[in-house]
Amino acid sequence: MADKIPILKMGRFLLLSIQVDMHDQLALDLQEDLTHQIVRHKAKGVLIDISALEIVDSFIGRMLSHIANVSRILDAKVIVVGMQPAVAITLVELGLSLEGIATALNTEKGMRRLESMVAEDESVGELESGENADTSASAGD
Repeated sequence: MADKIPILKMGRFLLLSIQVDMHDQLALDLQEDLTHQIVRHKAKGVLIDISALEIVDSFIGRMLSHIANVSRILDAKVIVVGMQPAVAITLVELGLSLEGIATALNTEKGMRRLESMVAEDESVGELESGENADTSASAGD
């Protein structure tokens, strides 16, 4: 039986914890599974726990970045938590900055940050829709 990383739904967020050594096919499967789950549950955020990852290569680093980009396109924020110092060092040495990926030290802090990011995004959306309503109302005058 092939490895599969479980994706848990927690309210409007998805949580996945990578507890096995990532290999290329597992990373590709995770990306596809997560994309389907974001759409299926209309998730607003994804928390990825990588605390069990002791090493990464450039492919896995790029996959994390790609997962974050795809999630963002699907309107879901992404937080990566639990990064080991050796993993962070390796990513820097590989020249992978993981742009657009927010991080937190642990799951609890990550969940708080994710909630804050989504709330901020929703308040900006409300302001923009309010401005559009004001603009359309005055345009008819």
